[in-house]
Amino acid sequence: MLLYRITWLFLLTLNKSYWRLTIKGKEHIPGSGAFVLAPVHRSFIDFALTSSITRRRMRYMGKDSLWKVGLFGRFISALGAYPVHRGGADREALKRTVEVLQGGEPVVIFPEGTRQTGPKVEDLFEGAAYVASKVGVPVVPVGIGGSERALRKGQKLPRPVKVTIVVGEPIWPSAPSEGGRTSRRAVHDLTLRLRDEIQDLFDEAQELAGV
Repeated sequence: MLLYRITWLFLLTLNKSYWRLTIKGKEHIPGSGAFVLAPVHRSFIDFALTSSITRRRMRYMGKDSLWKVGLFGRFISALGAYPVHRGGADREALKRTVEVLQGGEPVVIFPEGTRQTGPKVEDLFEGAAYVASKVGVPVVPVGIGGSERALRKGQKLPRPVKVTIVVGEPIWPSAPSEGGRTSRRAVHDLTLRLRDEIQDLFDEAQELAGV
């Protein structure tokens, strides 16, 4: 926990000074209990940027390739991150996410699955909606404006441009069906709603960041 706090303070300072980060809607972040934070994903620095949304420790589901980069994997594991194998449903990662949420901790999941480009939020993976529905916790949608301009795919050095985050109101999943099962239809509907909310927040964040 101490390592997370030190890293959090470093990233907060970096985000505020280098990217002049401003955050709108922080009051929508639950002060206690588990939730799924679901940000738009346009840049590698989105991980660092979203950490500044709350002082609470958030667990991150990250692509498994990050654990193949020297000691970096060990470092982010110590911070509470864990890998997901892309390209299909990673049942082990989803199971771990459910356990983390049941333990009362918030989890960050990028529902687009990987970094995208451009202003349009396309179809989302249903993992974020599934685990939220399974445990009965809210999904908090997030728009990040300016991060792609700061560090896009293939770019080596980040640019010191304005970045803005807009946090939306929590979206609660529908109640599980009798027997505690979550219907596929409910998960799909929640995913569609989440996509629309993220698009609206992304548009607002881009405008506030001057993109």
